[in-house]
Amino acid sequence: MTGAAPEPSARRSYGRISAAGIALLALLALLMWSEPRWSQRLQAAWFDFCQTRFPRTIKSTPVTVIEIDEKSLARLGQWPWPRTVLAELLRAVERVQPAAIGIDILMPEADRLSPERLLASARARDPLLDERLRWLPPSDIELARAIAAGPVVVGFAGIADQTGFEPKVPPFIVVDRGKSAGASRDAAANVTPYAGALGNVEAIDNAAVGHGAISAGPSDDAVRRLPLVIRIEDRLAPSLPLEMLRIALGAREVRLFTRGSSVETIGVGDFVAPTESDGALRIYYSRRDPRRYVSAVDVLDGKIAAERLERKLVLVGTGALAMVDYQDTPLGEQMPGSEILAQVLENLYDQTWLTRPAGAPAVELTLFVLLGIGLIWVTPRWRPAGATLLAGASLALPIALGLGAFLSRRLVFDAALPALGLFVLFSALLLMAHAEAGRERRRLERVIQDQREQAAYIAGELEAAKRIQTGFLPRADALTGDPRVEVAASLVPARDVGGDLYDFFQLDRTRLFFMIGDVAGKGLSASMFMGVSKALYKSNVLRNPEASVGSLMRAANDELSRDNPEMFFVTAFASILDLATGVLGYSNAGHDSPYLVGATAGVARLAEGGGPPLCAVEGFAYPDAERRLQPGDVVCLVTDGVVDACSAQGERYGATRLQALLNGLSSQRRTARGVVDAISADVRRFSAGAEAADDVTVLAVRWIGPGG
Repeated sequence: MTGAAPEPSARRSYGRISAAGIALLALLALLMWSEPRWSQRLQAAWFDFCQTRFPRTIKSTPVTVIEIDEKSLARLGQWPWPRTVLAELLRAVERVQPAAIGIDILMPEADRLSPERLLASARARDPLLDERLRWLPPSDIELARAIAAGPVVVGFAGIADQTGFEPKVPPFIVVDRGKSAGASRDAAANVTPYAGALGNVEAIDNAAVGHGAISAGPSDDAVRRLPLVIRIEDRLAPSLPLEMLRIALGAREVRLFTRGSSVETIGVGDFVAPTESDGALRIYYSRRDPRRYVSAVDVLDGKIAAERLERKLVLVGTGALAMVDYQDTPLGEQMPGSEILAQVLENLYDQTWLTRPAGAPAVELTLFVLLGIGLIWVTPRWRPAGATLLAGASLALPIALGLGAFLSRRLVFDAALPALGLFVLFSALLLMAHAEAGRERRRLERVIQDQREQAAYIAGELEAAKRIQTGFLPRADALTGDPRVEVAASLVPARDVGGDLYDFFQLDRTRLFFMIGDVAGKGLSASMFMGVSKALYKSNVLRNPEASVGSLMRAANDELSRDNPEMFFVTAFASILDLATGVLGYSNAGHDSPYLVGATAGVARLAEGGGPPLCAVEGFAYPDAERRLQPGDVVCLVTDGVVDACSAQGERYGATRLQALLNGLSSQRRTARGVVDAISADVRRFSAGAEAADDVTVLAVRWIGPGG
């Protein structure tokens, strides 16, 4: 993400990407609103996913399906059975007083196994049989009598061709809530129309107390919705489940509440169910459950407990594999039509149907547009990782809201199409941002090319400054001709130039002056103050060669404090070593205490003679301290860049590690050069891969002895 105000070129880039993004957003929004066929399939796939992942839990079993199954066919013979058998089955059910019986079987032709049909072929061959068959009633009449004896609803099917058949449907009362009184002429115009209907033989239709449509939907698609009401020419007709519910409740008519051409709710008796605009119910499926089914032959044999049928909504249907046209469902399971009708009745009874609100498309489109605007604003302005993270959250939001609405309220909102649209939009925005980045990169390359010359000039200046700084420092081989002392030093600046300093020189034939210092800070400014500090200190020492180290430190503090507008301060350790006696006089101005490395073993700290850093306290009286060295002893001085060095994991080098390193040196390596090399190498290994925290300076002075 960016916090600073964008440059003019970046603002122009943002404008181009935003304009193209808004145009694409408008096009995608128009496609979503028009709902092309491919988008409807994507939407249906999302709705099916919700049902498959979270199927309905069965709360109650108000419906029992009497199934003409394989067991029944094995016992009573192949289908179709004589309708006298169906009549016997209905009478067995009616004896336990069900709430309603629905027959999910169409019988548009007379029974071919009826006695009068058998009579025509038997008269000439068997007079005795002819006499007996004359007294048997037709099978259709026998079935009609059984139907008339109970609360039986028969089915009919809506078809595309006119048939002249008019189903005996209950009266409909249509209330158009969009009008002040009565129903408008186009009320319920969205109801699914059929040109004609296919019913049962007249005797059966006349005997039933109710008639309902059994069309479950097109066979080439999953049955997701079932019309509760259809239109046969100009007449409204209920579905079989709705008609069974009407008969069970004892209602006379069906009430249809509309708003113009759209159906809002359907009511029978005290029961009211919301529908979609065409009068269909969106089914919330459960998994197939054997508790819904009883075998027809078990009912005929009286093996079914009365409570399975008493006061129940009973559906009679075929279930054998060879007899049933199984329908696809959103659960990925195929179900016979009778089970789909049973699930519709369960939805109505338990009020567990799914609802797609009338305003759902507008809500989905609004959410898509708002999230799309957010992506259009963010994508060109944020880093790709941040923009991708936000895009992922934007894609997840419709899915989370859709699942939340489904699980909490059984509301169906489309998350697939908004998520796909956002994915397409973000992908296009990323491509445009990449193209703009390429254009900006080429512009920056031209700018960088211009800056390289200036950078080369600055690098040359820094290199000159580095050479000058290095020239300030004494050469380590300046004392190689003196057999009494060995000096070694190393300075590695954190940047091209640094703020550390060291110096050593002989005051006379028997005295060696040496010091180390660290200016607070790094880089060019610290380097400049380091040069001034070293020059003033050395000038002061050379003017007063007989002065004590403490008085030299006080004088240097006064000189540096006088002209220091930037308020720099310097830590310093200064010492004078008597090469004839090994007496070391020293004073410390806020610097890390040096280490005294014995010739054979032991490491000590020179902690006396301390005071604040130079330029910190004006006029401070720095004390002197003294220590007598033994031949072979090494005085090791380091700046805080050594102990403050950090590893790639952020671990600090520390004084404990340094002292352990010095204690572990062999007697052969306890030389000035050996100490400097050991410390420098260990710090490099420790801080490999990490940025230097400070300048690293090591100075070692070894007193060999008075005579070498």
